[in-house]
Amino acid sequence: MTEPRLSFKEMCAKYDVTPRTLRYYEYIELLSPERVGRSRFYGAKELARMTLILRGRKFGFPLEDIRQWLMIYEHEGTETQMKTWLELADRQMAELNEQRTQLDETMQELKTLRDETAKTLG
Repeated sequence: MTEPRLSFKEMCAKYDVTPRTLRYYEYIELLSPERVGRSRFYGAKELARMTLILRGRKFGFPLEDIRQWLMIYEHEGTETQMKTWLELADRQMAELNEQRTQLDETMQELKTLRDETAKTLG
């Protein structure tokens, strides 16, 4: 059975990304499509990588962290990649918690100022 392959345009549509984004991911070596002439084709490996890239972006990981994490799998295997993932996830959760704390403080400050202004208008 033949491995499914997507064209450049199909890849953009499937993952709802712009051509510029897809080209950039190739440029920074997150993706390495098969090239046939000027056409690019994305197999199962590239589809899996794109899913992981977008999931990482959703969680707020920098692209460089994602790139290095994907490279670990190729050079050191699954176990090392999973251990690295745990470290990255712990670090990112701490960062997100800090952002949440700052956001909660900002919202409380805004609410206080809003309530004071409403009282002044009376």
